[in-house]
Formats: sequence, structure tokens, C-alpha cells
Amino acid sequence: MRQIQFREALREAMSEEMRRDPNIFLMGEEVAEYNGAYKVSQGMLDEFGPERVIDTPISELGFAGVGVGAAMNGTRPIIEFMTFNFSLVAIDQIINGAAKIYSMSGGQFNVPIVFRGPTGNAGQLAAQHSQNFENWFANTPGLKVVVPSNPYDAKGLLKTAIRDDDPVIFMESELMYGDKGEVPEEEYLLPLGVANVRQEGTDVTIVSFGKILKVAVAAAAELEKEGISAEVIDLRTVRPIDYETVVNSVKKTNRLVVVEEAWPLASISAEIAYHIQKHAFDYLDAPVHRITNMDVPLPYAGTLVQTVLPSVDKVVRAAKAVLYRD
Repeated sequence: MRQIQFREALREAMSEEMRRDPNIFLMGEEVAEYNGAYKVSQGMLDEFGPERVIDTPISELGFAGVGVGAAMNGTRPIIEFMTFNFSLVAIDQIINGAAKIYSMSGGQFNVPIVFRGPTGNAGQLAAQHSQNFENWFANTPGLKVVVPSNPYDAKGLLKTAIRDDDPVIFMESELMYGDKGEVPEEEYLLPLGVANVRQEGTDVTIVSFGKILKVAVAAAAELEKEGISAEVIDLRTVRPIDYETVVNSVKKTNRLVVVEEAWPLASISAEIAYHIQKHAFDYLDAPVHRITNMDVPLPYAGTLVQTVLPSVDKVVRAAKAVLYRD
């Protein structure tokens, strides 16, 4: 099977859907003439023209609002934020607009819109450009939140998100755009709310999503060298969350470590830990461990960045702790 980059998988998903449905368009900063800040939309202006691949001013509140209004009137916009750090400028349109209109209109208006772009740390970008807001958006009824970890999932989930009649937050990573993976040439879609068991194991369950899943997988490989069998689960979406897959895994391994790139308070890992203690408490042989960012704004210094973020070593130590091998 062919291998393509994460950015290429996203581009294929958008282009295939735009060929299928003339009501779909892409709008955001630098998506057209510059071929996308991270070259995700490269060549799309040439194929679809300036009425469907639209450069915007640096005004996230404005073009997010235009997208919401367009979605209410029968189109299916894809709104690209150059980074989800900038989505805070548009959060009123997302939270008080897109997420609530279906309910507030008594079902008269759907808002089939995708807000997509990179999230989280991408190197030495400092405190204002290195934040994770998956849990913020996942806290909002009316939104669906997707965080893929690889090119295959990115394409299949984005195509599904574009066809969804509800607003979807689709969160990527600058550090994943060049990642390569196997992606079929034939069409496929992946359902939202279904986790993927990346590898099966018997001793401890490790749950993660997005680019930090790579840390979880690398940690599982290190644990295997010491005879510890880790089951690794990729959530794929954090609203809805596939609780059943996680619960079933914990019933088998009796131990859980959750890894995410976000601050600890009210995070996705906290939600999963609560759900496991409610629905699988009798199966736990150790307290649930969480690995998150430290509870500080991300520093600029490279050495401090690595201290703050989740790491393979931190996950390995957490897994050993729940196994009482530390």
C-alpha cells in the first residue's frame, strides 16, 4: 500500500469531498494563494478556484462567523485556523454559535461545519502558541471533537467529519504534517466515536490520542523490553469518547495510564479516570495514573519544554508504578 504524508491525507480528504459535493468550500488564512501555512491545501486553489478555496484576513472571529452563517444556509464550510491558539479569538462563534444553533432553533438549522488546524506544542513556540484546547471544546454539547494520530485516520475521519451534519472540531499537529503512513487509494470513511486498539496487551492499558500517541507507543515498546505487555488505545475522538473500548481493556489488564498533551485540571484524562472508577472500579488493581503537561504555561527554553511535556520516560515510570515495579 502507498505511503503518504499526514498533510497529503488531509488534502485528499478535502479534495475528494469537494469533488463530490459542490457545497463544500475551504476558508482560512493563507489557504489559497500560499497553498496553506503548512501546505495542507497545496494545489486546491488551482483545482477549485477562488470561490471555493478562500483566503481570509487575519480575523478568526469574522471568518468563523461567516462559516457558521454559510453552514446554516446550506453549505458545508471547512474553516482552517492557522493554529487552534488563534481559535480563542473565534470561540464565541464556535461555542455560542455553531454548537448551540441546532438546539436553539428547535432543530430547524443544522450547522455542518468543520473547524480544523494544528493544536498543541510544536517546538519552541512559547506559551501563547503551544496550548491544547481539546478538553475545552469537548466540554461543549453540540460539538464533536476529533484528534487523529496518523495519516490513515486523518483522511478517514476528516471525510466523515465533512459529511457530518453537526459542527466538528478537527485538531491536527504541526509536528505530524510530515509523518508518513499507509493510506488506501480507494475511498473509505472512519466513524466518529470509535477508538482503535493500536496494540493488544495484558499487563497495563495505555490510552492516548493525537500526536502524543506516538509517545505512548514508544513507551509500550520500552516496557516490552522489560517483559511488560501494554495495550495501547488511540481514542481518535474525544467527543464522543469510546468509553466501552477503554473499560473492556481495563477489565483485562486491571491497570490504566492515560497520556495527553494538556493541562491536568478538567482534562480528557480526568474524564476517563472518573469513568473507569465508576464503571470498572472492581477490576482496578492500582489507582489510575495520568501523564499530562505540567500545570504551567509552556516555556520557550527547549530544555524546559521537554520537562513540561509528556515523555516516554514519564509513561514508562507510570506504567511501572501501577504494576508496583517502580
